[in-house]
Amino acid sequence: MLRSFATALFLLALAAPDGTAQTLDSLRARLAARIDEVPGAVVGISYLDLASGDSLHLNADHSFHAASTMKVPVMIEFFRQADRSARSLNEEILLVNQFKSIVDSSPYSLSESDDSDSLLYRLVGQRVPVLDLLDRMITRSSNLATNVLIGMVDATLANATAHALGAANMKVLRGVEDTKAYERGLSNSTTARDLAALMSAIERGRAASPASTQAMRELLLRQEFNGEIPAGLPPGTRVAHKTGFITAVLHDAAIVYPANGTPYVLVVLTSGIPDRQVARTMMQDVSGMVYAHRLRTTTSKP
Repeated sequence: MLRSFATALFLLALAAPDGTAQTLDSLRARLAARIDEVPGAVVGISYLDLASGDSLHLNADHSFHAASTMKVPVMIEFFRQADRSARSLNEEILLVNQFKSIVDSSPYSLSESDDSDSLLYRLVGQRVPVLDLLDRMITRSSNLATNVLIGMVDATLANATAHALGAANMKVLRGVEDTKAYERGLSNSTTARDLAALMSAIERGRAASPASTQAMRELLLRQEFNGEIPAGLPPGTRVAHKTGFITAVLHDAAIVYPANGTPYVLVVLTSGIPDRQVARTMMQDVSGMVYAHRLRTTTSKP
């Protein structure tokens, strides 16, 4: 259900006469005002209309801890390797819960209690399909699946692919919960502009082969955590997206498919907001504002 704030903006856009359709500048001002309502919030936004080329970038080059949004370039790299037969989507691998720190190769394991997908831990010691790991990494944001897949594709290659697709400032350095790396400041990072470039590449079919980009879109459409960008949209709106969160950090990177109209990309990254619900509510409102703007600018064109 739409929140009242986003609903009001949506209805206001519908009721406004054609001559007062919201411009990108006024949208930018509204977004900035909404962000200013949250003390201490640091927010990066990138909006791309894939049909018209209109775009809005607000603090879009600020570097954030990537949290689970780094799983997008890992997914892309796996499919690209499958395209050139370096990996197989049909393979099965032995699931283990032991990984090497990028600092000194010392071993570490992941905690089931800290993972949003605890069920996968029941399969440790068994052979599991790679496609199941890809699905869990995106739809359930499984940390265990992510670390296994990073070990398969190599973080360095995922990082290089992200850069080649336009995510010039993204850093894909390591798997999840590498404490030694974290303590040395070696963390995955991204900007809103970086993630917008990757989501655009997926939607436009440039991230990999046509079959692979379609498979990626289908994975992103099955995302199970939908409380941010999707929650600010009319019910039933299809959204292919990837969320990410850690303490005081909440992100969402999305391709939005309006019921009437062409897709657009919206990325909202946040930090400095200890209360996750406060961050979530703001992201819902941002999503509603962008949707209302997109609707008015689309319907007002001759």
